[in-house]
Amino acid sequence: MVFSSIIFLFFFLPVVLVLYYTVCAPSVAMRNGLLLLTSLFFYAWGEPVYVILMILSIGFNYMSGLVLGELEDPHLRKRQLIFAVAVNLLLLGFFKYAGFLVSMINAILPLKIEFRSLALPVGISFYTFQALSYVIDVYRKKVKPQENLLNFAVYITMFPQLVAGPIVKYSDIELQLSNRRISRAKFGQGIERLLFGLSKKVLLANNLGLLYETIQASGSRSIMTSWLGIFAYTLQIYFDFSGYSDMAIGMGKMLGFTFPENFNFPYISDSITEFWRRWHMTLSGWFREYVYIPLGGNRVSMPRHILNLLIVWVLTGFWHGAAWNFILWGLYYGILLILEKYIFAPLLKKLPKAARHIYTMLLVMFGWVLFSNTDFGSMRTYVGTLFGIGTKGFLDLAFFYYIRNNLIILIMGVLCATPLIRNYIVRCSRKKPEVTSAVLLLLGILSIAFLVYGTYNPFLYFRF
Repeated sequence: MVFSSIIFLFFFLPVVLVLYYTVCAPSVAMRNGLLLLTSLFFYAWGEPVYVILMILSIGFNYMSGLVLGELEDPHLRKRQLIFAVAVNLLLLGFFKYAGFLVSMINAILPLKIEFRSLALPVGISFYTFQALSYVIDVYRKKVKPQENLLNFAVYITMFPQLVAGPIVKYSDIELQLSNRRISRAKFGQGIERLLFGLSKKVLLANNLGLLYETIQASGSRSIMTSWLGIFAYTLQIYFDFSGYSDMAIGMGKMLGFTFPENFNFPYISDSITEFWRRWHMTLSGWFREYVYIPLGGNRVSMPRHILNLLIVWVLTGFWHGAAWNFILWGLYYGILLILEKYIFAPLLKKLPKAARHIYTMLLVMFGWVLFSNTDFGSMRTYVGTLFGIGTKGFLDLAFFYYIRNNLIILIMGVLCATPLIRNYIVRCSRKKPEVTSAVLLLLGILSIAFLVYGTYNPFLYFRF
């Protein structure tokens, strides 16, 4: 079940909210109980068997936190932490990476290890990282162990951020699990954020995705058509993922929670470094706090710092999927960040802001070619067409056809990828809140109409 579906928007979510504010209103415990049951149902909708895996993860990490809280001996605490981290990573590795590793071993060694491919448990990368942040923070004594199993289970399973984040650290919502503020104002803000995210996902991402898939499947194309295609994908993946994050944050507000922001207009960045401060901020923050800083961060020698960056970014790429293109994508950004840090920084400072922005966006768009093509053959072909290899020349009639039919959606995509529309809505809501509400309602109605009559409604980050 995904947020941008009729069954979720008109059946699941309304039922949860009605029960949450009526039957379960007397106590936080009742509301948490409802959240746990409905979140497990939400997860089981597509993959019932993997609910067992999630329950095992909850039980194991809950007990690990209690044990870490009771142990005093530093050596025993470290051994318990290593055990807890290893079990979490082994579970993630088995279901997400085992097939990839077996195929790699078979390719390198004269072996034919048979491995039955398993369906990937949806959201396992997200809830495993949340569990890891909890046990590590308990070990560091940044948070106290959660003694209430229900509260801990809600933290791991809460349906708004279960499938695709934001990655919520336990410290972010520790107090909210047992004492959260619910108000009409917060509920209203949640509805606005939900509708805004839904419109980004359905009206922008879906239509831009159709353009990209059409261009990618077209075979021979011109250089400009290829760049138009990856430009459409660049906007699609942003609105797809940020729209879903907006919906998650909005539903969190409707339930009384405050989740961390996940995007901050990354496409206005003037450098790759700034881009990754604005894109998928909860994932970047997780790797910075739990991998990069423990490795020594930037408070080490230059060679070690370069190694730290490469380790973090290869892991970041691998986190996204068990395929070589994701590792290549992570390595690509690791190298770019190293070059910016040690070579490009003085040069970039001398360039005009517009030039720095163009430099950043061209590199980001090229990175999305690596990300979107899991097959190296199709990746090589697409990269070639970007630079004139195997193309119909610089321009073709198809380019003008795609521009003519998609001009409005492309312009809206560019505008909405900047703070311009957001800032205008904020100013308008202060002066004429009824106008803002009417616009958001209209966007919601249009989104529902597209869901009812459209057939193309993918979610790109669902597979991670």
